[in-house]
Parts: sequence; C-alpha cells; structure tokens
Amino acid sequence: MDAMSSSLLTNAFRHPKCIRSSSKFNTTSPSLPHKYITTTPSFHISSALVIQQDKPQEDPESSSTTLTNEPTSALHQQTVIGRRSPSAATVTKTSTKAPARSQHSKKSRRTAPLQTSTTSMLFSALDDIVNNFIDPPLRPSVDPKHVLSNNFAPVEELPPTDCPLIEGTLPSCLDGAYIRNGPNPQYLPKGPYHLFDGDGMLHSIRISNGRATLCSRYVETYKYKIETETGSPVFPNVFSGFNGLPAMAARGALSAARVLSGQFNLTNGIGLANTSLAFIGDKLFALGESDLPYQIRVTSDGDIVTIRRHNFGGEVSSMSSMTAHPKIDAQTGETFAFRYSPMPPFLTYFRIDENGSKQPDVPIYTLTSPAFIHDFAITKKHAIFADIQIGMTTNPLELLGGSGSVVGADKKKVPRIGVIPRYASDESEMKWFDVPGFNIIHAINAWDEEDSIVLVAPNILSVEHTLERMELIHASVEKVRINLKTGMITRSPISTKNLDFGVINPAFMGRKNKYGYLAVGDPMPKISGVVKLDWSIRGGREVGCRMFGNGCYGGEPFFVPKTKDQQNTDELEEDDGYLVTYVHDENSGESRFLVMDAQSPTLDIVASVKLPRRVPYGFHGLFVRDTDLTKL
Repeated sequence: MDAMSSSLLTNAFRHPKCIRSSSKFNTTSPSLPHKYITTTPSFHISSALVIQQDKPQEDPESSSTTLTNEPTSALHQQTVIGRRSPSAATVTKTSTKAPARSQHSKKSRRTAPLQTSTTSMLFSALDDIVNNFIDPPLRPSVDPKHVLSNNFAPVEELPPTDCPLIEGTLPSCLDGAYIRNGPNPQYLPKGPYHLFDGDGMLHSIRISNGRATLCSRYVETYKYKIETETGSPVFPNVFSGFNGLPAMAARGALSAARVLSGQFNLTNGIGLANTSLAFIGDKLFALGESDLPYQIRVTSDGDIVTIRRHNFGGEVSSMSSMTAHPKIDAQTGETFAFRYSPMPPFLTYFRIDENGSKQPDVPIYTLTSPAFIHDFAITKKHAIFADIQIGMTTNPLELLGGSGSVVGADKKKVPRIGVIPRYASDESEMKWFDVPGFNIIHAINAWDEEDSIVLVAPNILSVEHTLERMELIHASVEKVRINLKTGMITRSPISTKNLDFGVINPAFMGRKNKYGYLAVGDPMPKISGVVKLDWSIRGGREVGCRMFGNGCYGGEPFFVPKTKDQQNTDELEEDDGYLVTYVHDENSGESRFLVMDAQSPTLDIVASVKLPRRVPYGFHGLFVRDTDLTKL
C-alpha cells in the first residue's frame, strides 16, 4: 500500500507450485491450508514443496496468460533448491475434490522446475542468513505466526464455483460482480512479514439472475510472474524488510545484486496490486499505490483474467505509480488521481478524462518532504490532500538500532491539508493549512460550501500505531470545514466509535451528501460490524448499525444503488440501495456474502450467500454492474 516502496523494491511470497520454508514460522498451524505445510528447514538449505500446476495458455480474448491453481489430486515432491536431496525420495499423494472449472481455467498441467541456477541458490542462501541472523521477525507486527493467523492466512486460487443462497433473495440490481482486493502471500514468509506485504488476490462474486459464483485469483503482476517462474521469493518485503540500517544495507545490496544479475527489471514494476479496484474509462483495474494499475477482466462465467500492466498509452513512465484511491466523478466520468514519491516532486496530481486518457501531471513542490499520502478527496472545484505525521524516516540515528522502519510516524510534525483547484495546470494556487492532530489515512467525502470546503474523514488518534500496532488504532470520524479566504478551520466530531473504511453512494462523490457507511474496528484490522452515519444533522448522528455477531468479522462495506441512473443527484434518494461485504465466522470457519438494506435502521439482511470456502480478510472492494462488465 505504500508508494514510497517503489523506490525500495517490494515483497515476496508463495505460489501453489513451490513453497519455501521458514525457520521462524510454524507452518503446521491449523489456520493454514494444507498446501502451505512445509518441512523443518535450515538457513542454508531451503526445502520446497512442488505441486503440479496448469500450463499458462493464451486467453482467446486477450494477450495475457493466466496461471491457475487447481485443487485436484497433485503430486507433492520434496526437493532441495539447486540439486537433488538424498532425502527427496519421499513422495506423497493427496486428493481433493475440485469444484467445477470454467472454460477459462481448463488448461494443461505443468510441474514447477525442480532446480534453479547457482545464482538463485546463492541468493536464497543469503536471504536465509538475513532473515535468521540480521533481521529475524521479532516484533508481532512482522511475525508471520501472528500476522497470518486465523482468517488472515492465505488461501489457494479458486476457479468459478457456484454458491448456495441461504437467506433472502439477491436483488436484480446486483447483477454484476462484487470484487474485493487484499493481500494473499504467494510464498510463505522466510522472515519478517507485514499485513501490507502480501500479493494481491481478487475475490469476486459474480451474480446473475439470482445465482452467485465465487472466484479467487491472484493479480498476475510482474512480481507475481517472476516469482512463479523462479519458484521462490525474489522481491523484498518493503513494509517489513527494511527495519534498521543493518537490514536496509543487507536487503538493499541483495536486491541490487538480483537486479544486476537479471533476476528482475525495475522498469517492469514491483507492485503488488493488493489494495483496491477502480473502473476507469470502461476498463477495470486492480490497484496498489507502489505501481501502475493492472487491467483485469471478469468473464461471463465469473473467472478473473489479468490482462496487462496499464501505462495509459505510454503517457506515464514505466517506473511510475498511481494511488490506490482515485476519485471518479459519476456525473462527468472523469477520474482524479495522484502519486507520491520519496524523491521530489514528493506529490504529483493528475486527471484522467472520461475516455481514459491521462492529462498532464501537476507536480506539487510545496510538499517539501516525503509523506505517506494514501488517499485524498475531491469537490466540484478542488482536490484536497493531507500531509500527515507518517512519512519516510531519513535520520540514520533512528535506524541504527535495527528497530526503526523506513516508514514511520513523526510526532513533532504538524499535519496539514493542501487544497488545489480541481483543474489546475500547475501548483501556483495550492494552499496549505495547518490542522494540528489531524491524521487521516482514508477520506470519505468532501464538497464546496460558499468560500469553504468541507471534508469528512476518520482521524487516526494514535498515528504512531498505524503500521506497528494496528490493534491499538482508534479513528474518530470528523467533519472539517476550511474557509479558503480567512484560513479559519473548524472541526466537529461525528462519531467517537472506532470507525474506518468509509464509503458513500458513489453518485455523491465530491458533492454534498448526508450518509456514510463505515466499518467498526474490533480492534483494527478486524471488522465487527457496519455503522451508518448522518452528518447533515448538527453534530452528526449514528442512524443505522449492524454487528456481525460473536466471532464473526467482515470488511469494508460497499454501497450499491438500486437505480443505474446516478447522473442527477437532486432526484436521488441517497441511501436507496444495498450494502455488500464478505463476513467470516471464526467459530465455524465459514464465510458468507452479505447484502444489507442501507435504509433500514438495523441494516437488515436482504440476502446471505454461503461461500464454498473461506475468504480471507482484505482491503477495498468494488461493485461492477453487468452492463459495465460486458464492456471489458
């Protein structure tokens, strides 16, 4: 999720064809699927579990190839990277019943390479030395045993599989696909691992005429493909792999050696595409802010195909990136976006027209140091950025002890809000306003009022815990009004509950609205329910709530309007629609897809779909109507 990671490189992990073991990770944990169980390792020789896998085959409707993991009977063979092990004669057969596969996943089988080059073997051994001796996973926030527990554990890919409706009826306006993005490591961590470091996996529930089909596929990023072909991790974990100067020096040198040896090419991108999705210019994208978007497609039977890394027709550099939270104006069809960087300009704003063509960059040089800007907001006239207390740590003294992270909080810094005209061609009209104590990771909405702008967002009250101790995070939703003429700022709390991952009716993006729907942290990153807020009332008020129940946790809700016509907001009933999300029951181990009535004070369940297997907790989602899916 961090664009600054693009200069430091990015993560590593696992594909069903080859699983690398870790001396720090108890892979026999019952929370992990069978294929993630490995043998006892040592730092100098890495065991590998090889599973037969489908051959890549050209998709008839695109130039991409898709690797699928079929959970049918497979041959598991223990090997040693680089040479045959004397103990590698053990062969175990397992058999599981596979769900019906779509025509897009019927591909011939292949076996992962049993040997790698001497160079790769050397890099793997050096990785083990760094992970076991220089920078082992000592803190809970980067300890795989902690981070990948329960429903945070990764799952295999799943071809399109029918799902039974167990309650209610799926409304006709939900014909289309709800797709949720999130981290799902391709390889088990050999060292430190942060929740943000996992390879992107899309979980899509395709709905047609009241029937539902679930599919889970990796976003086939450049990183994913290189590591699939290599059979082992190649890219370092950015959020967990550069803690302290010794770790930075060791991992940086190893990454540089891999680049020089030709293992990977930085110009092809290093991102994970694990954060969100967006529908821009009749194209569907998986997003992660450390890279460019990856164009994807959902087929008529519900399968997910990665098409290509998208550079907007060559309008952006191959080394560039884009926010995972672009803002789309439903009335004009325009998309507004940005990227941030560890090098000047630290922030660059840009616009994509209704046809998907990127417009010229607007570099923001008045942002004078590298900052973590995950999200922003737009109005009809402005774009709003938050320069918060999270940024890149550059002080060597803070890293020398080996416990400081490259990305961290600076409590001495005064947070600011920057406002620039929506159609600015340069930063000459950029204005910055100090807002002490206001640290936002996500923005919910913003709008213009006379000489002011109004921003609604969750304020992180304990910003120092944002990356290190997420369970200690508490966010209070605030309405902030900035008078652009006088500079006067007023702040009003709307809710003191621990709320984040807020969404609205997409038709009201950048326009004055009443309602927001937010996830309840219990604690973060687990989501125990959904709250509906009305901020049109003085002081704001909670007007709807649904808790998922004991041991049940969900994710970000997404609002789907009942009507397709969202052009004239004056004639719309803003909350006339449904909230959708995935919910997992940790007691039974089952996951469901929930549809809730957004107008009901108790957010009544309209439909519940039982999923064929658990869906891990993730980040952000998107609903795409059937009429838009056909455009892909």
